[in-house]
Amino acid sequence: MVIPVSFKVAHEIRLDESEPKLIDLVARLREHIRFEGRRILYTWIGGTRSDWRGQGHFRALTEQQEEWAIQNGFDEVVVKTKNKFYEMRSTLDNLRFEVVKYERNEADNAESKVYLSKRLVPELLERHRSTRTVVQATI
Repeated sequence: MVIPVSFKVAHEIRLDESEPKLIDLVARLREHIRFEGRRILYTWIGGTRSDWRGQGHFRALTEQQEEWAIQNGFDEVVVKTKNKFYEMRSTLDNLRFEVVKYERNEADNAESKVYLSKRLVPELLERHRSTRTVVQATI
């Protein structure tokens, strides 16, 4: 039996989005991410079951996603998290994502948004080190 313990969902974002939430996202990132002539992959949700954390499953998914994205012509991957998600921020730091924008929530800094990105170049694959197996769901 295959038990899903970690997951990631991503899609391409473009300058000419028509969905209001994606229009807003692109507007927030436009000064920090170059969209023109490039393909940007946005990872909008992901996680690992708490009882499986710290075992490399999210790293394996991220590395597999990066390999797929490079093979499919993407130039950069972007993710958004909240300041209060310290474990996620640490994981993204370990995976070499860089902060490109910080939107402070004046009422509660823990709710501030942190945007991170990672440029996708073929040499990146040489740094991958996961030993986990990734099983892709088919839709």
